[in-house]
Amino acid sequence: QASRLVELPYSSFDDEDDDDDGHSLPRDTADPGVWYPSSPKVSPFGRCVRHLAFLWNLLFLLLGLLILAVGVWGLLAKSPLPGGERGVPLASDPMLLFVLAGLAATAVSLAGCLGTFCASPCLLRFFLGAVLAFVGLEVLGGLLLLLARRRLRDALRDLLLLCLLRYQEDPDLQFLVDEVQRSLRCCGLESYRDWESNPYFNCSAPGVQACGVPASCCQDPLDNGSVPNAQCGFGVLGLGAAAAGAVVHLGGCGAALGAWLRGQAGAIAAGASALVLVEAVGALMALRVLRDVTAVRV
Repeated sequence: QASRLVELPYSSFDDEDDDDDGHSLPRDTADPGVWYPSSPKVSPFGRCVRHLAFLWNLLFLLLGLLILAVGVWGLLAKSPLPGGERGVPLASDPMLLFVLAGLAATAVSLAGCLGTFCASPCLLRFFLGAVLAFVGLEVLGGLLLLLARRRLRDALRDLLLLCLLRYQEDPDLQFLVDEVQRSLRCCGLESYRDWESNPYFNCSAPGVQACGVPASCCQDPLDNGSVPNAQCGFGVLGLGAAAAGAVVHLGGCGAALGAWLRGQAGAIAAGASALVLVEAVGALMALRVLRDVTAVRV
């Protein structure tokens, strides 16, 4: 037995031995007296982090699928009948943002789930790179918002004006404008007169909505306190400012929305910080799993 511990010169027979039939045997089977170092085992904390990382990514995978389903449902709900034309271009449809965000969140979370479950370094590295890219884009966007606040206000005004012009053409924009006007108690961009630029509410329009404003501009959009009155804004543009002020809100939504955003700056910053923190926690857990997987494989 002592002679077996003597270091012998290397030969091809040191790697594998042959049995009587000429088949090769593994080295540890052919020579059980030789000691080989065992692969490192993952600590209990590492196993806990691995399970937590899997559940973490699974949660965001379900969230991404939900966002994707909402976007696809929104696109299909506005799809035309066979042979018809789509009223809203697909490239400018707001629901396309939900589809893209859902696809990105689903792809990254799926890579994190599979990389954690299958112990794949490639998928874990892809997950880490995608999360770091998202964090970098969010930080860069926040800095651009701070440095270009005036341009942001101009872009917001242009967006509101576009929403006014396409109010009747896109149900998503119609819902957004109605919610803004109803919650902020405003009408139009600068004043209620801005609705004259809409071809459906212009006084020269042929429809019943000519020379009117949407019902969300009304001070009391409910008839008898319970039934919505969709015609409360009809003919308001043909009235004077005093008479119109008794029916609808005269102030525009541009200044009101700007004041609301300034008042919610703290909540927006807190939400952005929480999002970055969540992504950082996911990246740290994936980094720990990647380190354990690499150590075991080496």
